[in-house]
Amino acid sequence: MANINSNANGSWQAQEEGFTEICGLLEQQISPTSDKSKIWQQLQHYSQFPDFNNYLAFIFARAQGKSVDVRQAAGLLLKNNLRTTFNTMPSANQQYIKTELLPCLGAADRHIRSTAGTIISVLVQIGGVAGWPELLHALVKCLDSNDLNHMDGAMDALSKICEDIPQVLDSDIAGLSERPINVFLPRFLQLFQSSSASLRKLSLNSVNQYIMLMPTVLYVSMDKYLQGLFVLANDPAPEVRKLVCSAFVQLIDVRPDFLEPHLRNVIEYMLQVNKDRDDEVALEACEFWSAYCDTQLPPDNLRDFLPRLLPVLLSNMAYADDDESLVDAEEDGSLPDREQDLKPRFHASRFHGSEDGEDDDDDTVNSWNLRKCSAAALDILSNVFGDEILPTLMPIIQSNLGNTDDGAWKEREAAVLAIGAIAEGCITGLYPHLSEIVAFLIPLLDDKFPLIRSISCWTLSRFSKYIVHGTSQQEGREKFSKVLMGLLRRILDDNKRVQEAACSAFATLEEEAAEELPPLLDIILQHLMCAFAKYQRRNLRIVYDAIGTLADAVGRELNQPKYLEILMPPLIAKWQQLSNSDKDIFPLLECFTSIAQALGSGFSQFAHPVFQRCINIIQTQQLAKVDPVSAGVQYDKEFIVCSLDLLSGLAEGLGSGIESLVSQSNLRDLLLQCCMDDAADVRQSAFALLGDLARVCPIHLHSRLSEYLDIAAKQLSTPNLKENVSVANNACWAIGELAIKVQKDMASIVMTVITCLVPILQHVEGLNKSLIENSAITLGRLAWVCPELVSPHMGHFMQHWCIALSVIRDDVEKEDAFHGLCAMVKTNPSGALSSLVYICQAIASWHEIRSEDLHNEVCQVLQGYKQMLNNGAWEQCMSNLEPHVKEKLAKYGV
Repeated sequence: MANINSNANGSWQAQEEGFTEICGLLEQQISPTSDKSKIWQQLQHYSQFPDFNNYLAFIFARAQGKSVDVRQAAGLLLKNNLRTTFNTMPSANQQYIKTELLPCLGAADRHIRSTAGTIISVLVQIGGVAGWPELLHALVKCLDSNDLNHMDGAMDALSKICEDIPQVLDSDIAGLSERPINVFLPRFLQLFQSSSASLRKLSLNSVNQYIMLMPTVLYVSMDKYLQGLFVLANDPAPEVRKLVCSAFVQLIDVRPDFLEPHLRNVIEYMLQVNKDRDDEVALEACEFWSAYCDTQLPPDNLRDFLPRLLPVLLSNMAYADDDESLVDAEEDGSLPDREQDLKPRFHASRFHGSEDGEDDDDDTVNSWNLRKCSAAALDILSNVFGDEILPTLMPIIQSNLGNTDDGAWKEREAAVLAIGAIAEGCITGLYPHLSEIVAFLIPLLDDKFPLIRSISCWTLSRFSKYIVHGTSQQEGREKFSKVLMGLLRRILDDNKRVQEAACSAFATLEEEAAEELPPLLDIILQHLMCAFAKYQRRNLRIVYDAIGTLADAVGRELNQPKYLEILMPPLIAKWQQLSNSDKDIFPLLECFTSIAQALGSGFSQFAHPVFQRCINIIQTQQLAKVDPVSAGVQYDKEFIVCSLDLLSGLAEGLGSGIESLVSQSNLRDLLLQCCMDDAADVRQSAFALLGDLARVCPIHLHSRLSEYLDIAAKQLSTPNLKENVSVANNACWAIGELAIKVQKDMASIVMTVITCLVPILQHVEGLNKSLIENSAITLGRLAWVCPELVSPHMGHFMQHWCIALSVIRDDVEKEDAFHGLCAMVKTNPSGALSSLVYICQAIASWHEIRSEDLHNEVCQVLQGYKQMLNNGAWEQCMSNLEPHVKEKLAKYGV
């Protein structure tokens, strides 16, 4: 292929030979019968030539004799190449490509215009607009040209720039008197009135991208923008109506004050469009209700609309005829899963401490749609308005449930979904009728329609807490038993969707019903292991989860030979069948983690092969990271994370029984590598295991103790602490666990750690609760083992530390921290004097100190200060305390 050619005036020229060869390749590339990998290799070969991208630009912009498909293929290949090569290209080539692209904005063919817009947007992402002044000039000129093709091409490019990098147009650019958005936004608003639906859509989409950023020009044009939205509200084009809804949803979220004067009109409009014949428009409108409830606007504005809104939501909760779930629901449970049915699964690394926030429920089905959005809106409205919505809603639900015609099954199913959606928000109003609701739902578990069976499982699980709560009376026990047996029956359903819903619902019930389960273990295990034999790959994951949840719920009760004979052989057979590189082993590793913790020493008969396999998996993966060929597998950190967490489960279950396994392995060295891994979730699980091993066999960590402590301390002083807060949390906890066990051997690292912990306690805003608690406990544990090192510095941290200690619940870790407090005060009583009020408040945070030793130490500290402070100083200190604090201190004899 010819290399760069310049003609007399220095500009690049395409050669016939190169042009023909590349066009030929592109024609093959788009042909459905061609050998794609061979063509890809040839294209790679051509891309070594410095002017290959010039050819692509030339073909895209000028090859009039070629089909649009070939030109478009050249453009898309050019776009992909530019992402990686543009910055290293000779500037003459960069300039050539830019110059060729601009005329394509006005091309007669829409596909060419659109591809040009995509390439231009990529170039702006790479280099901004400052280095391409001709672009802004060309875009303005096209918009002002009154030629539809030019206007459409420019708007297409601008819409993509506004979507991908809106801030580029809202920034000061050298050589320009104003920000580009100030020039473009008035033109966008003008185009709202265009006769072309494409221009209305592209201009509205572009303005919507700036609601979050709210540049000055949009702020001052807000009235004009809102007027434009009202004009477009009933646009014949559904994509325009959808963007109007999206604008209102964003505005109510970001700047509700702008909508307040027009609120009734906006709500009225959203209510109408929520019934739009186009499902995507209705879905966008439906997002408005949840967004409104999340704002600080008064719920009263919505109250008047509820009698009209609730029936719309309920009607939209029925399955649409084209819902993909309807096809899935017909699938026979004996058919193997297709690869695309197996959603990627994510393992949450082990975490020590009080979790912040709640787990989101897994969305069992694939995509967000009008049905799910309507159910979510109903859930949120029920939480805002509570029982007020029942008089409107219940008659419709009852009427739909009463219609038993086969043709009305979708409405019946939606009614069951609605009961589940309001289960939380309307529980006060539903509670007196709960017995009837449950009695009504139980027979639906055997309905002939699979999707009614599956939704009934979910809705029953939403009332788990109350179903279990009723087991104190005979009638409630019978109801619980019927629900439990009903769900177990559905776990063995032949339909995959029902299996999935029943297993998930059963796991929810298990969590609530821990105490009620031991007498039923036999029958539960029989059903779960029967499902284990019957299920295809995807639903197997949910059975593992149900078994793990059962083990967590019943604990040591599981450790009986008759139960282990049902439970363990199928799991061990599966364990032997799966290879170390099969991702289906993840949920099995998680399941074993729960079982090991539940059985305790009862797991020791299974421990050796499980321990050894975890070590092998970690070793293989660490090798794969540097040399996948000799490891024989592709690196995937999740194998390491799951294996580390299972080892933690073994340490927790076996206690010191794990010592012989650790002593005969190279776990110490592997774990040290994992603590230094660049992936945060690997480090998080590694420090959790470090802390668990410190508790049960610290002797085996001794030889590398200083390295472990050093790496753990580094996690606490990182500048991006907030991004890696879970790693810091576990590292902090592990240091504290080591301190208790190795005591004076901590001396060399104590001050390094203290210097990291103090800033955490001084700046708690935005950090999670668990890290603050663990920092306070670890600081106390270090003070307990090395008081002479820590106490000289306590003036720097005593007050913040006492505040953090005050909110920790009573437990053995809190006891350790207070042993440290007392040890420091004894070593340096005058150093803590200025913080005495804070110390008293921290002591008063105990409901009861169970440890006699600690109780006596606290008494000594308080009485010591009382003797030390004479001439009314003690009384003065006491007068600064709240009455309830003084009352609590009385039990320590002061």
